[in-house]
Amino acid sequence: MYRSHNCGALNASNINTEVTLAGWVQKSRDKGFMIWVDLRDRYGITQLIFDESRTDKTVFELAKTLGREFVIQVKGTVIERESKNPNMPTGDIEILVSELTVLNEAITPPFTIEDETDGGEDIRMKYRYLDIRRNPVKNSLLFRHKVAQEVRNYLSAQDFCEVETPYLIKSTPEGARDFVVPSRMNPGQFYALPQSPQTFKQLLMVGGMDKYFQIVKCFRDEDLRADRQPEFTQIDCEMAFVGQEDILNMFEGLTRHLLKEIKGIEVDKFPRMTYDHAMKTYGNDKPDIRFGMEFGELNAVAQHKDFGVFNSAELVVGIAVPGGASYTRKEIDALIDWVKRPQVGASGMVYCKCEADGSLKSSVDKFYDQDDLKKWAEATGAKQGDIIFVLSGPANKTRAQLSALRMEVATRLGLRKSDEFAPLWVVDFPLLEFDEESGRYHAMHHPFTSPKPEDIELLATEPGKVRANAYDMVLNGNEIGGGSIRIHDKETQQLMFKYLGFTEEEAKNQFGFLMDAFQFGAPPHGGLAFGLDRLVAILGGQETIRDFIAFPKNNSGRDVMIDAPSHIDDKQMGELSIKLDLKQ
Repeated sequence: MYRSHNCGALNASNINTEVTLAGWVQKSRDKGFMIWVDLRDRYGITQLIFDESRTDKTVFELAKTLGREFVIQVKGTVIERESKNPNMPTGDIEILVSELTVLNEAITPPFTIEDETDGGEDIRMKYRYLDIRRNPVKNSLLFRHKVAQEVRNYLSAQDFCEVETPYLIKSTPEGARDFVVPSRMNPGQFYALPQSPQTFKQLLMVGGMDKYFQIVKCFRDEDLRADRQPEFTQIDCEMAFVGQEDILNMFEGLTRHLLKEIKGIEVDKFPRMTYDHAMKTYGNDKPDIRFGMEFGELNAVAQHKDFGVFNSAELVVGIAVPGGASYTRKEIDALIDWVKRPQVGASGMVYCKCEADGSLKSSVDKFYDQDDLKKWAEATGAKQGDIIFVLSGPANKTRAQLSALRMEVATRLGLRKSDEFAPLWVVDFPLLEFDEESGRYHAMHHPFTSPKPEDIELLATEPGKVRANAYDMVLNGNEIGGGSIRIHDKETQQLMFKYLGFTEEEAKNQFGFLMDAFQFGAPPHGGLAFGLDRLVAILGGQETIRDFIAFPKNNSGRDVMIDAPSHIDDKQMGELSIKLDLKQ
């Protein structure tokens, strides 16, 4: 037995107990006649003491050779610590070591294994197994485990059955790019890694499983950012004989359960907002409702004067920033420069201060009088002491720019509090969106989403106005889950494929298995998938997912630790019937 206790278990109640511990040397302090070693494992740190007058000479000399991250085993007696550390669970005791075994030596690590490390992100990614030894990463992975366990507990209690679906499937043209896998036994043919288990979970409903879930890896070959990885994990769920209300209630329940069990927070309100309202009021379909700054449209009160910038704009829209009247000109100019960045793309910004004395002072006073500016304040809900920021231009582009500004200002004002949670349902999404590049409509979610029954007739005349039986769950300005009621009959599914531009032959080739299944009695069904990585990060008070994934990829989709992706040798290429001409 390598250990009788872990390094976080011992306290004053264990004094005079003989124990065996094993772990890594966190650090060592040699005072000549006395050596202290901090021994670390996943559970905590215990201080070891080697005393020249009380420790065997051979053991004492061996202790002098210990370096950082050596793996050791010790036997000894728990004694009271003279200089107690109230910040450690084991801070009242130390181990007077009688036996020491070096299980494995270690070279000096490339960065310090401390909560605050001197290692940059690149070096820590390369030596991720060392980074995991640090408390922030280790605790993030333990936190992820806790969330996943609570998900399983809740769904299992609601009669969901966890079913595994295949990883080697068929490539489909909708959605993001697939990762493809060549088949050796079927030369020239390829599997795809699933972007979602979508069709399989629908087939499970046809199979009568009724309630399915799976915590499952999914794959998308797309550009990366801080909250996106080429492989990610979904909490994938599907239910039969349900409508939208059933699903919303079920997964409100899951979210409430997680917030209560993980964060100790009771959520009373779980508002619902239409997609149109979200876009008009917040400029995006995943609004953060922890704070105000709702959009105020100003066309009617700003396009009647000689200010050409506003008069020529499709949309003039503003937000009232609380307390912003105290901003200096330097602070305002910094925000103007911020919205002009290529990532935001605004050409400029107009502002209006609502002074404490009730007067209004704008950057366009040349064109607008106090009565005009008061109407701006009314439209944006601005109060004395606030500042109004106004953008103008093409409607969709301008809303997106103001949304970005709203979030940036809220961050600077400390309004996006990581310990405050505001969940929200966004519903009534458009079923289709027009793609200028391809010149046709695409499914906004996926081609299996059911249209609102009352909108089906619009497919033939005004497809852009058809609403989907779809819903997204938003938490603190992040989409953490989304789903829909599915099409469950062959005729409607064929109609949907038609309006998405599939020929009958293409639809049969790609999805014939699903339409065949619908002929054998498919029940009404629908579902939802949570992004586990993002959900865990937000519950953990972060918005980037990387530290909650054991072995993440970098922003180029590379695993720098194992150096993947990598080339394969010519023999393997031949077995896969692949010829690659890198000169082209």
